[in-house]
Amino acid sequence: MKYPVATRLLQRRLGDRVVRTAAAVRAAASFDSSKLPFLPEAVVFPRNHDELTAVLELANKHRVPVTVRGRGTSLTGSAAPRRGGWVVDMLGWNRIHIDAEAGMAQVQAGAKVADIQRAAEAKGWFYPPDPSSKEYCTIGGNIACNAGGMHGGKYGVTRDFVLALKGHLPTGELVQWGTPTKKFSAGFNLRDLWIGSEGMLGIVTDATLKLIPLPAARWTLLAAFQTESAAFRAVRALFALRLQPAICEFLDRYSVLCAERATGTTVFPGQSGCPVVLLELAGTASEVGEQKRIIQKWARTHALAHRAARTRSEAEALWAVRRKCSGAMFELGDSKLNEDIVIPLRNYEKFARFLDRLRRESKLSIPTFGHLGDGNLHVNIMYHRAIPAECRAAERAVKSLMETVVALGGAISGEHGIGLAKTPFLRLQHSPAQVRAMQAVKRALDPRGVLNPGKMFEIFEVWKHRRLEVKLPWDHK
Repeated sequence: MKYPVATRLLQRRLGDRVVRTAAAVRAAASFDSSKLPFLPEAVVFPRNHDELTAVLELANKHRVPVTVRGRGTSLTGSAAPRRGGWVVDMLGWNRIHIDAEAGMAQVQAGAKVADIQRAAEAKGWFYPPDPSSKEYCTIGGNIACNAGGMHGGKYGVTRDFVLALKGHLPTGELVQWGTPTKKFSAGFNLRDLWIGSEGMLGIVTDATLKLIPLPAARWTLLAAFQTESAAFRAVRALFALRLQPAICEFLDRYSVLCAERATGTTVFPGQSGCPVVLLELAGTASEVGEQKRIIQKWARTHALAHRAARTRSEAEALWAVRRKCSGAMFELGDSKLNEDIVIPLRNYEKFARFLDRLRRESKLSIPTFGHLGDGNLHVNIMYHRAIPAECRAAERAVKSLMETVVALGGAISGEHGIGLAKTPFLRLQHSPAQVRAMQAVKRALDPRGVLNPGKMFEIFEVWKHRRLEVKLPWDHK
């Protein structure tokens, strides 16, 4: 142990039930969905703000690294305790209260996103951000990486729904950014500074979320296209009509083929393996009815084939192809690099041509799907870990992908964050002056560098570190 004195002091102060050092507890907190393991010396289960303050005060005094953890669904290593030290587990902070009159949700950091959505819907309200791991992931983790999901194109991402945050600075002080009101303009907006900071600038304990009225009507359509470029052109034509579906999901031909083999069904009989776009409208009955006519005309003009759902059960059947594609990709390789890049609308077709070239050059399968409503695509580079040539090809492919994304005016991450896995590419996205500005903020709020150290700014070469051979319950969702 690197910090035995500090750990014993923390146990003495908070007790063995709060500060746990059993091997199994430490091992369970040593990795997230990136499966990069770093063993902590203790896992802390704080019960109140005083205990969180004590953890951070002792950490600062003894320079113990502290990593905050929810469910551990991060794909980039944001929740992996790279420097060891203490992991603070926030799953016990899971209260949810819906203010039905104001249209707000008061939630704690450990509350599951799907539970928040269900609680809101029971009162006639809607919380739109919906990452694919919503049945597992916590709102604190969503705030940490500014998560989005399929509804992002129309409604926005987590940042667009956070009204106020409460929590602790890295030095231990309790703070609140914003108030549970629809408007707030009193001082610097440090609330938004915490959102997307990946647990490096503070520990979120509570959030006030904005809700919107629950849509009265929904309508779903699946459309197939000859090529990926044809699908991208069609979506651009759809957006040119000034119509924004609640969901606009894209699956390339490789994703569709994987899903078809996994389900034993063909999405469109006679059109197996075609790229598809899955659309959902949401709103009032009259709004959905009007938009439905426009989309049906668009589909007749641009799509190779299309099918609309007449009922919610039929809509669920159409969604099966989207839900199955990610897990089904493991028939193409036992390892996956899931890169959540963002491409500007104007460059969709250029990106499709780049992906075709990348597949040829790397000789790897690279199925791609994602949210065309906001350009956030998940590029899945599949390879076999036991084949060194494929590992090297995957490493080169990721580098080429990130360079191309930036050259096309896009972002190297839309919702997964930087964590450990994307540290080699941060400086592709940001100039030296921009990186220095971010580092200056980090030093100002965390002068001893105790909160989630070793992330974002320090280059981490994933390929030199062993990944765990474990399957997590949300891996194939």
